[in-house]
Amino acid sequence: MKLTLIAGEPSGDRLGAALMAALKTLQPNLQFHGIGGPLMQAQGLTSLFPMEELSIMGIAEILPKYRHLKRRIAQTAAATLAENPAALITIDSPDFCLRVAKIVKQANPALKTIHYVAPSVWAWRPGRATRMAQHIDHVLALLPFEPPLMQAAGMTCDFVGHPVVSEPLGTKSPHDGPLILALPGSRRGEVTRLAPIIGETLGLIHAHHPNGRVALPTVRGVADLVRDLTQSWPMQPQIIENLDDKRAAFANATCAIAASGTVSLELAANACPMVIAYKMHPITHWLMRRAALIDTVTLVNLVSETRAVPEFLGPECRAENIAPTLLALMDQGPKRAAQIGAMDITMQRLGRGGDPPALRAARSVLAQISP
Repeated sequence: MKLTLIAGEPSGDRLGAALMAALKTLQPNLQFHGIGGPLMQAQGLTSLFPMEELSIMGIAEILPKYRHLKRRIAQTAAATLAENPAALITIDSPDFCLRVAKIVKQANPALKTIHYVAPSVWAWRPGRATRMAQHIDHVLALLPFEPPLMQAAGMTCDFVGHPVVSEPLGTKSPHDGPLILALPGSRRGEVTRLAPIIGETLGLIHAHHPNGRVALPTVRGVADLVRDLTQSWPMQPQIIENLDDKRAAFANATCAIAASGTVSLELAANACPMVIAYKMHPITHWLMRRAALIDTVTLVNLVSETRAVPEFLGPECRAENIAPTLLALMDQGPKRAAQIGAMDITMQRLGRGGDPPALRAARSVLAQISP
């Protein structure tokens, strides 16, 4: 049986790889085609082109590469139709993936289309669910409150849980001084904008914690850029690309300054208090603020129904704002305790203690394509 999977960024690559591994345990001899990163390729995917070409976020950022992306969309749709898989499984990256699904579904209405990671219609652009239902049959949702929203739009949907609850955690080890995680993101644009601000923030932290250390886990596509942008930081980070070293850093960190995204859940799984910082193109920030339906972008805040994780977005994303909040989280005080409590609630609601989310997702996929 053939399946086509499409992922557009590292978080999607992780989801796709775990799903592929689970699918193979339930149904051997599957063939995988589509687009994915190193993890999906290790599970047997033949990628049409490097996934990193799709790791773009923001309206203003996408526009200069629109023609190239449009060609890649057409190429991917044509390859999917040529393979005629049992299902097309698109993983997050809706700006790319759902355009491919639309072309495929129009050309072959009988081909089953499954989207992994429900779009955040609860955050902005709620009409996306209705439009998505025109070419997506089934949704695999990571968050417990999403299935009713997808079903109301006309799709079937299963809550499968968030993969963060079943990922291995690193081992805690004794160390001197605080360890700060610097997490400027996985896309080149966000790293370029956020790295200088994190560097300035660490300069202010260093005055209070001269024995502090910094770890910066990163991904293949931006590792060289990260090295260039952190050379002038007052606290030189240990740049980490190895997964085991990353898990160890998360397990032992005192606190983190992180870009907005799913990394907040990785930190929550490790009970690591955080500050969320995000600097985007001014046009993108203005448009998203006008369209926003919620007052927070952090999943820990949303799932736990608290606002325990502080955010510094757009114009507020400045070192002089971030540093005092980060310093407060480094102390064993009420703000730190409130965050850790919210993180525990979040992990429970995302499925900690149940079947692995990838296995639940695989069962959901096979139920959709079984005759």
